[in-house]
Amino acid sequence: VQLQASGGGLVQAGDSLRLSCVVSGRTFNTVAWFRQTPGKEREFVISIRGGGQKFYADSVKGRFTISRDHAKNTVNLQMNSLKLEDTAIYFCAASDLGLIASQTRRPDAYDYWGQGTQVTVSS
Repeated sequence: VQLQASGGGLVQAGDSLRLSCVVSGRTFNTVAWFRQTPGKEREFVISIRGGGQKFYADSVKGRFTISRDHAKNTVNLQMNSLKLEDTAIYFCAASDLGLIASQTRRPDAYDYWGQGTQVTVSS
């Protein structure tokens, strides 16, 4: 089982960026994106369940969207109107369970993690 995150980079505030997480080896119910900055805990960003239900961190509502391409076993994170505070290492994570709202935001609810991809937003 492998989660491969990609798509990070250096962009300016207001720009858009799309991250991709390719899941190989099996299919998961819930796939999420978290982010982390130095000295801080890993922070929930967004997730999608098998039935299509999505959960968002308040800080990204209206700017970030998540989508799933079952044919390619890929989950995409579209980030628009990026802000300086979006700068972080972004990780994708997966769970066999269809996580509900109270669970999906917890890093310990996920069994599998990809390597991070750096997103840097400059002014």
